[in-house]
Amino acid sequence: MFEKILIANRGEIACRVIKTARRMGIKTVAVYSDADANALHTRMADEAVHIGPSPSAQSYLQIERIIAACKETGAQAVHPGYGFLSENADFCEALDGAGITFIGPGVKAITSMGDKITSKLLAAEAGVNTIPGYTDVIDGPEHAVKIASEIGYPVMLKASAGGGGKGMRVVWNDDECRDGFERATNEARSSFGDDRVFAEKFIEEPRHIEIQVLADKHGNAIFLGERECSIQRRHQKVIEEAPSPFLDEKTRKAMGEQAIALSRAVDYSSAGTVEFIVDANKNFFFLEMNTRLQVEHPVTELVTGQDLVEHMIRVANDEVLSLKQEDVQLKGWAMESRVYAEDPFRNFLPSIGRLANYKAPVETEHVRVDTGIEEGSEVSMYYDPMIAKLVTYGDTREQAIEHMADALDSYYIRGVRHNISFLNALIMHPRFAEGHITTNFIAEEYPDGFHAGDVPQSDPLIPVVITAVVNTILNERASQISGQTRRFEPEAHQNWVVIANKVNYPITLLPVAHGYEVDFEGRLYRIKTDWLPGNTLVQAEVNGQTVTLQLDQHKAGYLAFHRGAETQLLVLTPAAAELAQHMIEKTPPDLSKFLLSPMPGLLVRLSVKEGDEVKAGEELAVVEAMKMENSLRAEEDGVVAKVRANEGDSLMVDQAIVEFE
Repeated sequence: MFEKILIANRGEIACRVIKTARRMGIKTVAVYSDADANALHTRMADEAVHIGPSPSAQSYLQIERIIAACKETGAQAVHPGYGFLSENADFCEALDGAGITFIGPGVKAITSMGDKITSKLLAAEAGVNTIPGYTDVIDGPEHAVKIASEIGYPVMLKASAGGGGKGMRVVWNDDECRDGFERATNEARSSFGDDRVFAEKFIEEPRHIEIQVLADKHGNAIFLGERECSIQRRHQKVIEEAPSPFLDEKTRKAMGEQAIALSRAVDYSSAGTVEFIVDANKNFFFLEMNTRLQVEHPVTELVTGQDLVEHMIRVANDEVLSLKQEDVQLKGWAMESRVYAEDPFRNFLPSIGRLANYKAPVETEHVRVDTGIEEGSEVSMYYDPMIAKLVTYGDTREQAIEHMADALDSYYIRGVRHNISFLNALIMHPRFAEGHITTNFIAEEYPDGFHAGDVPQSDPLIPVVITAVVNTILNERASQISGQTRRFEPEAHQNWVVIANKVNYPITLLPVAHGYEVDFEGRLYRIKTDWLPGNTLVQAEVNGQTVTLQLDQHKAGYLAFHRGAETQLLVLTPAAAELAQHMIEKTPPDLSKFLLSPMPGLLVRLSVKEGDEVKAGEELAVVEAMKMENSLRAEEDGVVAKVRANEGDSLMVDQAIVEFE
């Protein structure tokens, strides 16, 4: 077995690989950029080597520097994680030339499966179902329109070297096809250095279901069930689960056998994933093969009891697979939510900054947290804004969902915006609970974006009654402070008015044995809690049910977070609540005459100048963030009064780009 391996990656996946290597008795080497000098993965590893400036093109994508780090530390093998160089054939060949083992498949598999056009042709030859389309390279917008018309709209334009949702556009008519071709080509060139684009029929009501394969260098190959990855936003997976609530055993077996056939056709060895699109009638079509470890691999690990990273390391060490197909048994249900630093209430714009407070859920047999973040860590503009992968397990899908909801409630993150509200809304959605999901789920259920009112609450009074109890505990504590001015000591009240998001809730609160009783219009809540001042999480039992509420003191009141919903609360005496109705609200400034950058990013194109007349829908600027181009368009007709930014500027969120008359 290898004595020392280097992880050519960062963040949560680097930490994940280190954990398995440590358990196997293998020493680890981390590599890091300037931005990651104090990162968790850098400190977790036995050794760490600096490989360059913060941009990944100058550090994590520098093959020569990674090989130099291997030689410097004596690392015998490299685990690439996912992203960066994980599917780079040149990296594989360079490692081989240096006598260093690549913990992953061979060059043949990476090369043939890394190109979507080649992979589709090989899949067809191997007897794998493929989607109708045009597999040659499209040479321009008009050529794209001609091909799309022949295939029949809707059509998916895809970058040949693409991945992660970049360089992909669904087009429904000729105009969208021309524009989509330009966008896909630009993103492909920016992200992969390869602007080739091809087209295929877009399957309506599709599910994205993938098969996990595992193969060794001795001709053995098995599949470890499937993962349902249909909950996606802009082709990026949001929630994954194993098994799929849609597949039957017959379809699962057929998909697994085709995945193995494709693996054998390219002499695959290591862990890999064959992705399929599945229609409403359980017809399935090859999408692509990822020749690396997937982000969502933990759900497969939980339902199979296997450590995929360990298998990858052992296969790379020329060992024979320790599993046969009949040994693979799926038990229970696992679900993964991707916790991102992004603001779901502002069109999911990336949120960059330092995590001032960070407390992950406690890991148990039902909860797993894969992260490379800790309190004080910084979410950088240079890399993917993932905070963690939150994974839960249960005997049934319903249990996995319930554990996920509880874990999301106790995930305390401050300093950056995050998508936990959105994740909670998704898993609590009735359609999700029923398993009636497709890759269009988010677009169909949230066509106008995600809003605070989209977060379902089984009982919106939970934050109200718990906050009232916390307020009482704080008052009781304050009353015990010595030396208080006479006549101004805090009084014990029974009647309160809780103002929650501007709605008044008159309540009566009484201390009782082992807790409190709160009465709202005849509805009685019995609450037990051992909460103490200073704790950010309130663990309580409400009418016999365990509840977790996040509670921050906010201005003169509180900010509560429960089941994804944020609630602003004031707890007042009835007299104070009456007076509060007469308070004047401060209105925000009118910014309607400005085009503001909706995210931190690079202004790659400015399409207007001072004095220009613009029409509603006309492109004003293009901002690039996280290697994705975002076109900013006029919401109404107007005239440009002033241009406040220049092409090439690095913009902050809400920075003015254009001012209108």
